[in-house]
Amino acid sequence: MIKANELRNMTVDEIAQKVEALKKDLFNMRTEAKAGRIEKPHKMRDVRKDIARCETVLKEKANVK
Repeated sequence: MIKANELRNMTVDEIAQKVEALKKDLFNMRTEAKAGRIEKPHKMRDVRKDIARCETVLKEKANVK
């Protein structure tokens, strides 16, 4: 899990890269879940929350300017 304070210390580009990586992970988890091979389905919820946390910090940074 990513903490909001850690994200606030990152640059906008780093956060955007993190979001893309998390979205790819979520896609892979969804495909494995459909195939019935996922061991820890609760991790999908954690990834979704991390994506939301990243996007929230990105909006905060955009509103400051």
